[in-house]
Amino acid sequence: MNDSLSPCSLKPAIAEVAAAVEKMLSHLLPQAEGPEHRVLEAMRYTTLAGGKRLRPFLVVQSADLFGVSRISSMRVAAAVECVHTYSLVHDDLPCMDDDALRRGNPTVHVKYDEATAVLAGDALLTLAFEILAAAETHPDPKVRCALIALLSRSAGVHGMVGGQMIDMAAPDAEHDIQSITRLQQMKTGALISCSAEAGAVLGRAGADKRLALRAYSHDLGLAFQIADDLLDADGTQAEMGKAVGKDAALGKATFVSILGKERARTQATMLASQARQHLDLFGAEADLLRALSDFVVSRRN
Repeated sequence: MNDSLSPCSLKPAIAEVAAAVEKMLSHLLPQAEGPEHRVLEAMRYTTLAGGKRLRPFLVVQSADLFGVSRISSMRVAAAVECVHTYSLVHDDLPCMDDDALRRGNPTVHVKYDEATAVLAGDALLTLAFEILAAAETHPDPKVRCALIALLSRSAGVHGMVGGQMIDMAAPDAEHDIQSITRLQQMKTGALISCSAEAGAVLGRAGADKRLALRAYSHDLGLAFQIADDLLDADGTQAEMGKAVGKDAALGKATFVSILGKERARTQATMLASQARQHLDLFGAEADLLRALSDFVVSRRN
């Protein structure tokens, strides 16, 4: 493994993007003093609370492959992070997963109230499309429309929302590895795939390169989710910043419950290796994306 693939070079790159997207999000979510200030305060509270910023990193790194300006990729990264954060706010609600902690802090409905949490999530979702529609994101309106369509499909009934619906029914359903894979491709993988493919859309890339990034992110997303299932089984609340062991307590089928821990780890490692192979046509320029595939299966939060 060369130095460009080492964790020592990946972590600063992730931290750099995280800091930049945090700055962009703060700019896009200004403080408000009017009667609507409470919902904006809740939006800022949850969006600026840190996190891995994996999806923004994917947007920026994939866009860098095509020489896209960082202003454009950072705005798209912020839009994707708004959608991701909205999904977390709604997932944490009592009517969904009923979680009290997120990233080590009280969840939005605990910090504020349920109605504010619903509205904050709604506002973050709609803000994402406002960002993508703005001329500052890309001068070509066709590119902006393509980005809106890509994010809409990833977040909607055939993506994240549909996956959440299946997940909510999981304790009462019979699941095998195929159905769990489909569930997670929709709930988690769709937005990860959107993040990687968005860079190709911004760069007006050819079909072969767009397909390569889609294939990469497909395997990366599944590896990420298997690692998440393992962390829910073996991790601690201090590491994760949220409650652990909930899947088993609720009787949910997961990659770990179906495959067992060792087979699940083997599968995650295999998927990470496959993900790297999809990047061959990009050469050394995709080394950080290759390193990310190892990071998602070795992380501890």
